[in-house]
Amino acid sequence: MKKFLFWALSICSMMTLASCTGGYSFTGASIPVDAKTISVKQFPNFASTVNPQLSQKLYEGMQQMFSSQTSLTVINDDGDLQISGEITDYSTRASALSSDDNVATNRLTVTIKVKFTNRFDEKADFEQTFSRFKDYNAALDLSAVEQGLVSEIVTELCEDVFNKSVVNW
Repeated sequence: MKKFLFWALSICSMMTLASCTGGYSFTGASIPVDAKTISVKQFPNFASTVNPQLSQKLYEGMQQMFSSQTSLTVINDDGDLQISGEITDYSTRASALSSDDNVATNRLTVTIKVKFTNRFDEKADFEQTFSRFKDYNAALDLSAVEQGLVSEIVTELCEDVFNKSVVNW
């Protein structure tokens, strides 16, 4: 009898959760009910040092983030929500010295400027700069670690833009 009661309550709980609809998602995204689409524009690269894959990675990362974390359909132009921007910095600098005053760690930094437009709520619109970095061993050549660092940075930048644009914590 206890097993039956446990299973019955479990099934009822799952059905109740499945029937809930509205502006809530497990990601915390808060999207206007009428919003059905989001457009993401390619990010032109205006940094003094250009990584030729960075613009495409950001573009695809943003599209993937919104398509996998929301019910919005990603389109090319004039979405209900719109993201555009540009890459403003891509640089590497020394970030830590060793005990003998040699460079021990370098830091790769990527900075983007983003414009977000919400057709249903002007107060949600913003233009903001986002920056992320990753440190790496200075004994390594940047080209040996660059692809992995860029992937991590792009993921973090996409999460930052997603959180700023549709998550209201």
